[in-house]
Amino acid sequence: MPAPDPTPRPEDPAPVTGETLRGDDWYGRDLTGLAYTACDFYDTDWTETTGSGARFDRCTFSGVRFNVSRLTATAFTHCEFRRCSFFDAQLDQCKAVGSTFDDCSFQLLRMTGGDWSFTSFPRADLRKATLDGVRMREADLRGARLDEAVVTGTDLSGALLAGVSLTDADLRGSDLTSLDAHTLDRTALAGARIDPVQAVGIAVGMGFEVA
Repeated sequence: MPAPDPTPRPEDPAPVTGETLRGDDWYGRDLTGLAYTACDFYDTDWTETTGSGARFDRCTFSGVRFNVSRLTATAFTHCEFRRCSFFDAQLDQCKAVGSTFDDCSFQLLRMTGGDWSFTSFPRADLRKATLDGVRMREADLRGARLDEAVVTGTDLSGALLAGVSLTDADLRGSDLTSLDAHTLDRTALAGARIDPVQAVGIAVGMGFEVA
């Protein structure tokens, strides 16, 4: 049996609670292991941040730039995001349960896996974003624009989808049981791609008898 490695391992940073950070420059920072609770971040630069396992609970992010960030298994639970930018951000297996996003920009955002249930994206512009295999149960997407977005294998059960626009979106493999085809503007679904199972479900929901 090999001898134990005597090299000391770096400990995770100490948790931070109740602090306010304004204008801090976190450009390119590794966020691995960070833990913040009930903290406020104003106009901070998180461009090109990386890392995994960071935890942010009940925090407020206002004017924060997450551009080109690459975050894995990072939790933003019950947080509030206002006027934040997620340009070309990649969020892999992240968790944002109960968080709200108000007046944020999501150009080229990529979300893979993770739990985003009970989130709120009112009137969000998610055009051309990628949401692959994401759990978004009971998410509020009312009035959101998902035109040309890739929303594949995503759980939208119980989601609020009134007024959502899905023109030319790829919806294959996603749970669309909350989509009310009776009330949705037909132009909002023009060109959207669905699979045969979804097509049957939508037809049944509209009252058709599938033989």
